[in-house]
Amino acid sequence: MSAPVDLTAVFVPNPGEFFRVKLALEIAIEQVTAEPGCLRYEITEESEDRIVLTEQWASEEDLDRHARGAAKQDLDESLSALLAEPVALQRG
Repeated sequence: MSAPVDLTAVFVPNPGEFFRVKLALEIAIEQVTAEPGCLRYEITEESEDRIVLTEQWASEEDLDRHARGAAKQDLDESLSALLAEPVALQRG
């Protein structure tokens, strides 16, 4: 069995879009936390200019399944016009 995978995702909203980005993330959190292997998926820091989401997955396989899943695709679509820059992902 593989070790858990920790990720940090940083979202930078367009000016005036903070609340719409946060709402999209909150909706996704409800869906993603029900996915197999999701150990943690929560907003851990927020300000008007960035939102940090901390994730932990039981394995690479669970993370890969999440990345291909409907909740992730829906979130990407919801955020496509709301972010000032691409989501910054960091492992560890």
